[in-house]
Formats: sequence, C-alpha cells, structure tokens
Amino acid sequence: MKVYQLFFGLSMVALLAACARRPTRLEIYDVVINHVTVVDVVTGQLQANQVVAISRGKIITIEPADKGSYAARQYVNGNGRYLIPGLWDMHVHFRGGDSLIAANKKTLALFLAHGITTVRDAGGDMTPSVLQWRQDMDAGKLPGPRIFTSGPKIDGPQAYWPGSLGVETPAQIHQALDSLQRLRVDYVKIDDSTISGPAYLETIRQAQRRGLKTTGQLPGSVTLGQAVKRGLDATEHLYYVFKACSGKEDSLTTLAGNSLNPPGALGLFAGLPAAYDTYSPVAAADIFRLMAKHHTAVVPTLYSQRSLAEPSRNDHRHDTLRAYLDPGIQATYARRSAKARQQSPSARAFSQKLNTKLTSLVPLMQQAGVTILAGSDSGPFNSFVYPGHSLQEELTLLVQAGLTPLQALQAATINGAKFMGAAGRSGTIALGKDADLVLLTGNPLQNIGNIRKIDAVISRGRAYPAAALANLLRNVKNQ
Repeated sequence: MKVYQLFFGLSMVALLAACARRPTRLEIYDVVINHVTVVDVVTGQLQANQVVAISRGKIITIEPADKGSYAARQYVNGNGRYLIPGLWDMHVHFRGGDSLIAANKKTLALFLAHGITTVRDAGGDMTPSVLQWRQDMDAGKLPGPRIFTSGPKIDGPQAYWPGSLGVETPAQIHQALDSLQRLRVDYVKIDDSTISGPAYLETIRQAQRRGLKTTGQLPGSVTLGQAVKRGLDATEHLYYVFKACSGKEDSLTTLAGNSLNPPGALGLFAGLPAAYDTYSPVAAADIFRLMAKHHTAVVPTLYSQRSLAEPSRNDHRHDTLRAYLDPGIQATYARRSAKARQQSPSARAFSQKLNTKLTSLVPLMQQAGVTILAGSDSGPFNSFVYPGHSLQEELTLLVQAGLTPLQALQAATINGAKFMGAAGRSGTIALGKDADLVLLTGNPLQNIGNIRKIDAVISRGRAYPAAALANLLRNVKNQ
C-alpha cells in the first residue's frame, strides 16, 4: 500500500511539472498599447511604462509593461506617449433640416480625428438620423463618437430654431415630455427664444418628476437662481450666469418679463450692458455657491463666444478645416458671420469687453465648486466653430482663463461622464471601462496644447492610428 501511494505521488509530481513546462495559450486581445504613460485625470498622477490591453470594447488589463507577453490583433506603440480618456464635447448641434443630414453625418469623422470620442447633442431637427447614426456606430458600421442627445429642444410658440417643441401650458409641456421619452432621449434641452418664464420653470418641474435631466438657456424673465432651485442640471453658455452676477438681477428680470408678449421677449443680449454695469462680486459669489450646492453645472463655450465677439479675428477664407466641411454647412455660417460684421464699432468694443469679463468667471466658478463642462457649440449656423478642432481650442481657452491643464482635462472627460451618469463606464482609464482613449505624443498636464498631438484614437475598442485618422479625413474632404 505504501509503495502504491509513493508511486502515485511521484507520478502526480511529474505530471504537474510537465504541465508547467507546456506553454500556456496567450489570450489574443483586440488592441494592446505597450510602454505607455497613463494619465489619471482624477488625481493628475502619471503611470509610466504601462501596458493597456483591450477586448470587446473594454479595458481588460492595465499593468507594468514587460511583466508578460501579449498577443493582439492591433498593436499600438505607446513608447514616449501619453494615454488619456477620450474627450467629451458637451455641447454640439446636428441640425439644418433634411438637406443637411448627409453633411452633418460627415462631421462625425472630424470629431474622432480630433480625439473626441463622445459628444452631447444639444438639440436639433434631425433626431431620427442622429439615433440611426448612434445605432450604426455602436454596431461598428460607422466610425464616430458616442452620442448623447436631447432630441428636439423645448421652447415657446414659433421658436427661433426649427424642430423645437413649442409649449405654453402645463398640458403642452406634459405632451412634449411624453414625445421626448418615446424617442428615449438622454436629457431635456430647454431653449429661450420665445418660451415664457412660467413655462420654463414648469418644464423643469415636470422633467424632474420624470427623472429627466434638464439643461438650458434661460429666458430673460427667469432668474438663474429660480431655475437652479427648481432643479436645472446645467446652464449652457455664460450669458445667463453673468446676468445672475448683477446686483440688479431682479430688476433686469422684471423688466424683461414686462417687456412684450410673451413675457421675456426682451432679449437677454439687450440687457447685457446693464448687467455689465451692475456686476457685483457678492452676487457672483452667491449664485456660484447656490449652483455648487444644487449641483448645477455650466458649459462655458468660450470658443464660440469669442468667435461671435471677434468676427474679424481671422480671415476664415483660408481656414484649412473648411475643406472638410460640406459646402451646405459652410453656407449656414453666413447668417451669424454677416450679423457680427455689421456690428457698430461701439457694439464690437462692448462684445470684446464682455467676452473678457465672461471668461473671468470660469476660475471663480471652479473655485466655488461649480462643475465645469467643456463644450464647443459646434454645428451648422455657428460660424467657423469647426467640429473637433473647436473643442481643442475650448480647452486651451479654459486654461488661459485660469484653470489648470488637469482641470481643463477633467472638464472634457470625467466631468462629462459624471454629468451624463456614465462615470461607471467612461471618463477615466480603468479596468472594465469603455476603451475610448487618445494617445498623445506630449504630456497634456504640462501643456494643454499637447491634446492636438494625436498619435492614435481608440474608439469602442478599435484603434485608429494617425494614418487611419488621416484616411477618415480624406473620406470627408470636399472634392
């Protein structure tokens, strides 16, 4: 018996040793990025010489390079490069009607080529097409960014932007929200062209009851404090925040509400000189504190704001990016561009002065704990705010305004993911998260301008090296 047990034990030892000598089968990843420095956009720390392995659209492995062997369908050289989460553009537009559907579709490649792997569509008039693009991109049939969309905007009767849902009564608001939920939109965008103050606040109230996120531009007859307390999740642009920084905001709001029918028809921009003259640091601190308390975010859109304030800053006839925009979209730029050029010298001087003041609000809001979201406002009718490129410019302007490069990166990554409820799967580089990444040849924490130095983009787990990105651009270039 003892001899048998000894023989059996020796046999098992020999078998295990033989198995150990046998090469194990390597997992074949979809993408492996080796010897890369991973940028942690939460802490600002750098993890040098890492390997990042990706399968089925997810990050599977992050560990020190040279620790093991990795087989992959796509290898990406990360040596001397920096890996950041894919950028989020939190304010874009797909619009212009049926004749511009194909033209808008082409801009998807521009976003991806500039490192933007997610966009938030802030309202337009081609929602069925946007939803179809999203489905096609998720299925791997079309390259482009992930899309969160509001669908049609909610506004008042005879709204400025085509496709908007006009509301006046609580019943109409109920019906509009029903229609948006049938479309399965990701949030509700409320515009300010003709909506009344009561309808605006009632839209927020009803949307909140349904669990729908709301963002918007405010009619002059509503104070930002009223909207924040009602539950507004984000305000678009800085003009509405600036009005709230006036020591006479209540008077300006009353004046707008009493101006015309419908209430609030006195445009916000007509009241901006008065808001500028009555700016109050105390009022500014109060509204920033209220926004932080209620978690109301802001999308500054500094680049589009500057483009409108300084129409003659560049001779856009020679912009290289025009070649990648459909002539149909280029034609839509004429309206605002011509209007800006027709400004009187005094109006132009005020626009530039206002632009400087609005920009100065950004670091104050950051210090107060207000969430900053990076958005470009690119799309048809927004003159020379080119898709993709404008978000890169936005981050540069955020740093020039007073944010650190890390804070600017956060505004375009983790902040957007948190705002849209997607932080569990996006916004940072971590195990199990979506493989939406950008490989840079320079450290963006040292110089935010390095976000332009793109060596590769990984979208939905597929790698697009520089040559592939160039090919995407060639495919949409005007012939």
